[in-house]
Amino acid sequence: MTDRPVAAPEPAFSLLDDPLMRLLRALRLAPREGFQAPARALLIALFTWLPIAVWAAATGRLGELTFGDGIVRHIELHVRCLVALPLLVISEPIADRIIGAIVGNFPVSGLIAPGDQAVFARVIASTKRLRDSRLVWSVLAAIVVLSTLLGQALPLDPASATGSGFGRAWATLVVRPAFLLALLAWLWRLILTWVLFLRIARVDLQLVPSHPDRSGGLGFVQFQPAAFSLVVFTLSGVVCASVAQQMVEQHVQLAQFQGPLIALVAILSVLFICPLTAFGPRLRRARIRGRFDYGTLAGRHVRGLHMRWVEGKTVEDDAILDAPEIGPAADVATLYELATRMRTLPIGLQPWLAVVVPAVLPLLPVATMEIPLKEILSKVLGMLT
Repeated sequence: MTDRPVAAPEPAFSLLDDPLMRLLRALRLAPREGFQAPARALLIALFTWLPIAVWAAATGRLGELTFGDGIVRHIELHVRCLVALPLLVISEPIADRIIGAIVGNFPVSGLIAPGDQAVFARVIASTKRLRDSRLVWSVLAAIVVLSTLLGQALPLDPASATGSGFGRAWATLVVRPAFLLALLAWLWRLILTWVLFLRIARVDLQLVPSHPDRSGGLGFVQFQPAAFSLVVFTLSGVVCASVAQQMVEQHVQLAQFQGPLIALVAILSVLFICPLTAFGPRLRRARIRGRFDYGTLAGRHVRGLHMRWVEGKTVEDDAILDAPEIGPAADVATLYELATRMRTLPIGLQPWLAVVVPAVLPLLPVATMEIPLKEILSKVLGMLT
């Protein structure tokens, strides 16, 4: 028997080893192992965008599609094909690696007690079954099919932007369904991450209120939003492309979209950071317990010091005063300070930056359509100086 943390019986977890990825591998559109994301991203960009470009060239509409005002007028279509879909593919290995590392770190960090390793393994196994749920993926597929059927009668901007004929049909029947399926898959993966964290939080985690990360030892879970940073950037970019297209076609000002764009950044930021809130109840209980435990420890220590050095009495409990780890009173004060100032959510600056920055970046090109970039930078620098 040993107190040293050991690996869980089944610690491995892959967020992306889901039915969609298995279908792509079965169709040989993805490798048997790994992702080959850059090559697949290039392939999907060419598959969705190139047929429209070839059709436009064959029908004498290439200039309308790609030059002059056309590139702005059709910017949402270009963004979905050449930016959004490739970035969602590139996000796959990033998210899989980060979420897998977070899950694998629970047992080796000592947060899972040896007696709870089997419980942790069951949590991982049950989450894998939920990830592979046929019902969930059937619902997602049904949403895509229904949206495609309705879209033929009420085409969205990416479809209508290409006019009529093959271009419009390709955008309606290929580009939009592909993007919608990828988007729904990533939203489900986000929900699955939240469910996984909720289930892990129900395990008797060995939290340490005085841990230097101020999260009881859960500081490493703050990498979770970074797993979805490119997804946040993609969603914000598609919305901003739609705004830019409306500004050009309808000659509206950016100020009319100010409220919705601010709401977009807020919603994306909160949505993709929400899985971290799963550990809130556990951390709040640990913080309350830490106030009692470390308050008692500090009281015994400083009371013994006072009796020995101020009152000149013999202290019966010499062990707490002679222990080198907590000998100086300042060390006990530091432990008590860490325990009582422990976060009730494992959310610091890093998770917010991982979602807010990619949500805001696509707004800058839209802003430069109305305000020159030089003027924007001068105003920002003016506020900083």
